[in-house]
Amino acid sequence: MSHETFELIDQIRRSGKRAVMATLVGTHGTTPRKEGTKMFVGEDGAIFGSVTIGGCVDARVIERATEVLQSSRPSLLNMQLGDEDAWEIGLTCGGTIDVFIEPLNPSLYEIAKGRSIAIATDVRSGSHALIEPPDGRSRMLDDKIYLEVLRPPSTLFIFGAGAVAIPLVTFAKAVGFRAVIIDGRPRFATRDRFPDADEIRVGIASELAEKIEFNAMTPVVLVAHDYKYEIPVLKRVLATDAPYVGLLGSRRRGAAILKMLREDGVDEQQLHRVRVPIGLDIGGETAAEIALSIVAQVVAVMHGRNGNPLHVR
Repeated sequence: MSHETFELIDQIRRSGKRAVMATLVGTHGTTPRKEGTKMFVGEDGAIFGSVTIGGCVDARVIERATEVLQSSRPSLLNMQLGDEDAWEIGLTCGGTIDVFIEPLNPSLYEIAKGRSIAIATDVRSGSHALIEPPDGRSRMLDDKIYLEVLRPPSTLFIFGAGAVAIPLVTFAKAVGFRAVIIDGRPRFATRDRFPDADEIRVGIASELAEKIEFNAMTPVVLVAHDYKYEIPVLKRVLATDAPYVGLLGSRRRGAAILKMLREDGVDEQQLHRVRVPIGLDIGGETAAEIALSIVAQVVAVMHGRNGNPLHVR
């Protein structure tokens, strides 16, 4: 579930108003929406999100959501779509979608927030149970239980508080990462420069890196552009299973730094993990454009994609 959805649920909780949550739990056909997509309908008539891409299907969901608001009883909406309806929501031909509509229980998500956990929902009764996720995929386990996997946001560690780091934090936060700035210069690593950063750590980068437990949910970007600063950090990060290691700089500069790491005993296989030049090739020149290309590549890697244009897939 996205960070925007968590924030919306928290906003509804704080408002004290009742709302209904509709979740797309099953599709039969090719659709641009995946299981787990949500829509919220408030008692004041406010509507947030969409379980498809708008149109007749969402209208039916809203109609049923209003009934659930009135009755406080959950409902599983099964819609058999003809070709015309299917085309409207992105299916190539007629198919079936299942939408589970229930009174929103914000406290359930408050308990789950920040944890790697799954909510098992009985779509017939509406009862819930918190369980350990068997894997990372939300889906119907059978014709009765829908499993929604929740994971805490990934943390992007940014070494260097220069110009590129400023929009890098902004973009990273916009797509759901926690963002941590690390720099040895107190004048650069400030809250005024990085108001959106979750954490700002000031100190010797290599020493701070040693204290961090890097894992498969902690991509790392180095934008300090100082090899004395970068080499010890790279040695530390490459000894972990950090999913993304990016280094700002030209191909020539990157080759020189990798050569130094190689001579310092870093394994060749680990060196291949360093992405330099960093980011996707979008022709970026400004700090914001470079930051955008970096975040786009990080997102692609975290989703197991290579960042190619969708039209050539």
